[in-house]
Amino acid sequence: MVKDNISTDELIAVILKGIEEVKGEDIQILDLRDIENTVCDYFIICSGTSNTHVSALSGSIQKMVSKELKDKPWHVEGENNAEWILMDYVNLAVHIFQKQTREFYDLENLWGDAKITKISTDY
Repeated sequence: MVKDNISTDELIAVILKGIEEVKGEDIQILDLRDIENTVCDYFIICSGTSNTHVSALSGSIQKMVSKELKDKPWHVEGENNAEWILMDYVNLAVHIFQKQTREFYDLENLWGDAKITKISTDY
């Protein structure tokens, strides 16, 4: 759960670092703050190329957040099949998808009113 002394911006930066550490693909931040009745303020969405890659992304994020911010997700779902792992940090949710699962659920269009920031990577 996000501690009071950790800013959302800090959490986002560390999560992105965790994703980039294991070369997550197609990283996007959806800012949901201006949309009524949302479950949180931000979604961070990325893709992995396989079950192993999706699991590695989740592990990297959790390790990086734990190490740098001494924090952990409030809840994690989907680790067993690793097609879609949801990491709930209360005011921010991380969605790690395999490509075909991401295309099927299409969260970017489902939350089309969100401000979307695409994160470019150097790999």
